[in-house]
Amino acid sequence: MKVIVMGAGVIGVTTAWYLARAGAEVVVIDRQPGPGLETSYANAGELSYGMTSPWAAPGVPQKALRWLFMKRRPLFIWPLISPTMWAWGAQMLKNCTPDAYRVNKGRMVRVSNYSRDVMPDLIEETGIDYDGRAQGTLQLFRTQKQLKGSKADQEVLAEYGSPYEVLDQDACIAAEPALAEVRDKFVGGLRLTADRTGDCRMFTLALAEKCAEMGVEFLYGQAISDIVVENGEIAGVETEMAGLITGDTYVCALGSYGARLLKKIGVRVPVYPIKGYSVTLPVTEDAFAPQSTIMDETHKVAITRLGDRIRVAGTAEIAGYSNRLGPHATDTVRHVIGDLFPKGGDLSKAEGWTGLRPMTPDGTPVLGPSSYPNLYLNTGHGTLGWTMAAGSARVVADCVLGRDPEIELDGLTAERYGT
Repeated sequence: MKVIVMGAGVIGVTTAWYLARAGAEVVVIDRQPGPGLETSYANAGELSYGMTSPWAAPGVPQKALRWLFMKRRPLFIWPLISPTMWAWGAQMLKNCTPDAYRVNKGRMVRVSNYSRDVMPDLIEETGIDYDGRAQGTLQLFRTQKQLKGSKADQEVLAEYGSPYEVLDQDACIAAEPALAEVRDKFVGGLRLTADRTGDCRMFTLALAEKCAEMGVEFLYGQAISDIVVENGEIAGVETEMAGLITGDTYVCALGSYGARLLKKIGVRVPVYPIKGYSVTLPVTEDAFAPQSTIMDETHKVAITRLGDRIRVAGTAEIAGYSNRLGPHATDTVRHVIGDLFPKGGDLSKAEGWTGLRPMTPDGTPVLGPSSYPNLYLNTGHGTLGWTMAAGSARVVADCVLGRDPEIELDGLTAERYGT
């Protein structure tokens, strides 16, 4: 079986790995000159198994309104003349109910927990180095109101078997000693002990090399312009440079850009780009730097230790497909690292980045079969592509290979959108 995988981000490359490992002939196509150069390039670095939740949640519309008036706000909405954007937003609002949240949360955790379980086997088998750490995530609360409000999160974590610890100031400092320098800026935290960290780009590069060793062919610099349909099946993908590339089966793992391509052939999945920002800076003094991941609950910013670097990521900007990195775009993430770890890293050497997260209105990724018998989907992971990569890829590879996935696909496929 020859499988064409569209997209060489962490989702596409991990899918290619599981397919090739099972003996499939695999070709990966990407418009970039190498793997992991878009959303996978400089994300937060979190494998957020304990923080797997949809953005569409009860109370979020009210919070979003308040965020719009914060000086260093976590959310920006540009009122574009875009029916797609407003339709996506309306669908998201419909999912901000307790019942919808419960359903969507359950679906997402199903994928996340599976990814948590299979990722160690992948790492052991490949021996990949990706600056990984297994020290959990500390959700840091600056106010008593936030700490009290985390009770609802604790109940959800307990329901889904995600281990956690509620920490006071001293316990937060025991987990992250550098916070002793700023103990007056927080009141406590929630530590998610099953979470992991690591450089998604390093992982994707290393796994692509392993794929190539198994015979996977990578066609870089090849933008896909169309998917060709003949007799009710996918007959090939048209590229701008190499022309038509054909296979037996196709997997769309193009992130935010997949929805526009799929729409041309009548496959409508409401995946919309949500822009995020990060900076990466060198560690200056280890004793004053983070040791794992800290999530600042106020600004919705994650600070993650990646070897001798610190990655600071956050902000959700709804601005269409713009990849512009404006002069003040990273102000919020820069503020948070300077506020919590003022001696830990050299902000003067921080490298800014922006990327588009492929978000569904219900938060759940779109996995598995489509309305075409030889087209499969692996997209819509939002901020959790790195977290869900291994599990999603294994599920989709099993579908392609005609095997029963080890988790239920109910509610995960494009069928929930009627397509």
